[in-house]
Amino acid sequence: EPADHHRFASCFGSLQRHPAFPHVDDYPELIILESDRARPSKIDKWHCDMTYLECPPLGSVLRGTVIPDEGGDTMWINTEAAWAALPAALRQQLEAMTAEHSFAHGYRESLAEPGGRERLAVAVADNPPVLHPVMRRHPVSNRPCLFVNSLFTTRLLGVEEQESEQLLARLFAHLEKPEFHCRFHWEVDSIAFWDNRATQHKPVQDWWPARRCHQRITIEGDRPV
Repeated sequence: EPADHHRFASCFGSLQRHPAFPHVDDYPELIILESDRARPSKIDKWHCDMTYLECPPLGSVLRGTVIPDEGGDTMWINTEAAWAALPAALRQQLEAMTAEHSFAHGYRESLAEPGGRERLAVAVADNPPVLHPVMRRHPVSNRPCLFVNSLFTTRLLGVEEQESEQLLARLFAHLEKPEFHCRFHWEVDSIAFWDNRATQHKPVQDWWPARRCHQRITIEGDRPV
């Protein structure tokens, strides 16, 4: 039940609210992620949740409530493994670099919808672009992780625009290598709990026009270093 979901996630830290999604009645931190024929999913890129924040989430707890008969799996990337597999010279270059992450960039499709800019005006104003290290160290293990994602990361600082675009494209392609991935098959009431600091994820977009619905609660994290 929502109360159980909320209580479980609260064991791991303070909970966040999301400015762009509806929530379960009486539980503003418990958001609803739903798509069907009339509302196709817009989430089709690999991402860490909410990296447009100065302190992105520690992680999220996601429960499947409506699962299509076919499709709708979720995939994750191990970003620690992805970092370790980069060439040593490239790792050395990236260690000193920072990247910009943007709410408006991540939600550009929603903003382009009729009324979208008005609906999300407060969220855009409250979430200006932020800077994070390209390589962050996990606050518990201290192991390095690759911390750029194709949904929210817009540019690399300290290099020309063309070099930034080329290098980000290389990193995004590297992250898509299947040796870093795992795939989770949902059933009703399945629960996935992931570490947002060392993973990326995305749904496999193969269920439309069927209905798919999840409820997600997100735990506050710390500033990437």
